Amino acid sequence: MRIAVVGATGRIGAKLTENLLAKGHSVKALSRGGPALDVLVAKGAEPFLGSFDTGAGELGTFLEDVDAAFLMVKTIWEAEDLHGHYPTVALRFFDALRNSPVKFAVSLTGMGSEVSGNTGHFQGFHILDQILNRLRDINLVHLQGGWFMEDLSRWVDSIAQHDRIGWSLDPNVKAPWVAIQDIADFAAKEFDTPTDRHRSVKQLGIDYTMPEIAAIIGRALGREVDYRFVDTSDREVETVFRERFGTLERWVYDNNTLAALNDGRVKFRDDRPALRTTMEEFAKDTLRPLIEKARTDGVKPETFLTWNSQE
Repeated sequence: MRIAVVGATGRIGAKLTENLLAKGHSVKALSRGGPALDVLVAKGAEPFLGSFDTGAGELGTFLEDVDAAFLMVKTIWEAEDLHGHYPTVALRFFDALRNSPVKFAVSLTGMGSEVSGNTGHFQGFHILDQILNRLRDINLVHLQGGWFMEDLSRWVDSIAQHDRIGWSLDPNVKAPWVAIQDIADFAAKEFDTPTDRHRSVKQLGIDYTMPEIAAIIGRALGREVDYRFVDTSDREVETVFRERFGTLERWVYDNNTLAALNDGRVKFRDDRPALRTTMEEFAKDTLRPLIEKARTDGVKPETFLTWNSQE
């Protein structure tokens, strides 16, 4: 099968491209270029310079000679227009796909993409899915990923300095977490046996509460790590964030995201495929070396996460 991969040099796209090439597929790799693309080309990928995220390149021709496509939108956390990025990119996908020969596509979306309304970060996924669902002649898999385990690295300094994770996810809420490699592996299997269903949803993630994650990391380190719930209704917390770490728009955006999880609007079903990487393995193999390095590197500039993790 000839497959177009969007974001081929990203964290997921690179692993997926290598996986597809190893399986014998022909891969057309979209990237803005650089050494990472050169590596994929050396392994057999066909390069195509451009980006759906920025609109750069001759995107109308990217899909003109492929059978299938992998789609994903890069999350730009620091963008001024937090809600506008996903719809813009989704419309670029739609425009390129509707005039293409593509009959099967896998779109990496996120948890909560089936939920309408004001759900912060998850709202973009919902709009992405709705726009792509308008494509009548393509069988489409919405691959809903949970939080990336790799993003736990945001708390590396907090754990190194304070043996604590501070966040505003309710300590009793179980949220799904998935390793990037598992997403790439699962997506590759979808191209091995393309579905004949017009629309389907696959959910990837293993449920953990934040206290469970803190305890798992603590066991990997051989010392106690705890979880501190940060109440965002506390005016001091809001004031510190807005004065030192972010904007009012970002404050509202992040709080709407966490509220959607804390009140149960965003959650996964129980009927999910088994995944290879557990939090225990990830904490031991990936997080522990990062935390140990952070402890020897010394104190870093304070972030909102490290501020939240203090006594």
